This record gives sequence, structure tokens and C-alpha cells, in this order.
Amino acid sequence: MADQIKSKDSKIGPIVSSSHLASGLMPALSEMEYALTVTSHAFARWTVRCMDASGLSGLTPLEIQVLHSANHRDREKTLGDLCTMLNIEDTHLVSYAIKKLVRLNLVSTGKRGKEKTVRIATEGALACERYKDVREALLISSIRALGLEDGDVSQIARTLHALSGQYDQAARGAASL
Repeated sequence: MADQIKSKDSKIGPIVSSSHLASGLMPALSEMEYALTVTSHAFARWTVRCMDASGLSGLTPLEIQVLHSANHRDREKTLGDLCTMLNIEDTHLVSYAIKKLVRLNLVSTGKRGKEKTVRIATEGALACERYKDVREALLISSIRALGLEDGDVSQIARTLHALSGQYDQAARGAASL
């Protein structure tokens, strides 16, 4: 037990998601996975609180993402489009979110052939605009205070997109075992 306690002068190693994963090949991946876990929860909490501060309470993080995606480029989207954009396999989750957003008059539905479509409603577009205002007031300056500029954030995004592809490929491999 005494050998597990480090002095305050010693370096505490990286913070990892699971020591048993960090003890294998590429321990830094466990460190990154823990950072992703914590970041994803912080991001979800932020989206809910930002939307609350924007005057629209009671939405889940997924419903907020579906709302923003429906507003994206002011074009109607199908359920498949939204699932692809958000990388969600369980279409019923997005379908339920759409139903709630329709009940709140934030999106409207239509048809394109046999496919159901979703389009941002006026109140939904206004909610997204208020969200943007709160986001810019509370988040942008703190991100810039870290020394991050647009190029830096874009590079992080490209890296995360590439990593998501690696995890998707590994998930397909795991499904075939």
C-alpha cells in the first residue's frame, strides 16, 4: 500500500479511462478515451444548459442535436439523413426526438416520395439563433482564452472525425467475431 502512494513531488501519470486498458498496447488511447468520455458528457450538459438559457427547456442533448441538424442549411432532411449526419444507428431514437420537436412546433414534417422529411419551423430557427447568441457570449471567448484559433479547432475536428472512422471500423470487426 505504501508503495502505491506517491510523494507530492512525483509526477502522477496520465489520467486514463481504465488502468487495465492502459496496461496493454497503446496506453495513450485509454487516456484519450477518458478525455472523450468526460468531454462528451460536458458537451451534452452544455447543450442542455445553453438551450435552457436560450429560453427552451426540457430538451435532451439528442433532441438539441436533431434540432440543429434540421436547421442546418435550411433544407429538409429525411430520418436517414439525420441518422447519417449524427452517426446514429438506432433510428427510433432520432424518430422519437423528431416527434417531440414536432409537438413543440420546432420542426415540421412532410413527404418526399415515400420518405418522411423534417424541416426547421420558424420557432425552431429562432431557438437555434438564441442558442448561437448564448454560445457566442459564454463559450467562444473561453475557447480563445485557451489559445485556440479556428485552424486549431478545425485540426482537432479533423482528428476526431478520423478517429470516429477507426472506431466504426473496429465496431464492424467486433460485430463479426
